[in-house]
Amino acid sequence: MYTYADDTELYLHCCLDDATAAVTRLEICLDDVSRWMAANCLKLNAEKTELLWAGSRYSAEAQLGSSGLSVQFSTEVISASDQVHVLGVTILSDLFLDKHVANICSSGFYWLCQLRRVRQSL
Repeated sequence: MYTYADDTELYLHCCLDDATAAVTRLEICLDDVSRWMAANCLKLNAEKTELLWAGSRYSAEAQLGSSGLSVQFSTEVISASDQVHVLGVTILSDLFLDKHVANICSSGFYWLCQLRRVRQSL
């Protein structure tokens, strides 16, 4: 029986020129982590694994976004995305939190409207 380890994160620093070597190192690291987890009755869920090429707004890494290199893990190919969700926070590839702030504001506005509807009965 396996249980899933939630919110396991791997970070790797590289330059755009070293991206191919970084992908190879990341694939090896993912295999090692997966083997360690299996030995401890845990399972790394490849379907929920996300990949983000991140950097400042002006760096080439952030401009890769979803067009960046993919990572092969087990039988799954993990494609890069423009945003990931980490502990409820939406992080964009340029490391700005614009999308997260917009989501929080939208959620807050929704709940304010719901409170307005039930205001009379409070």
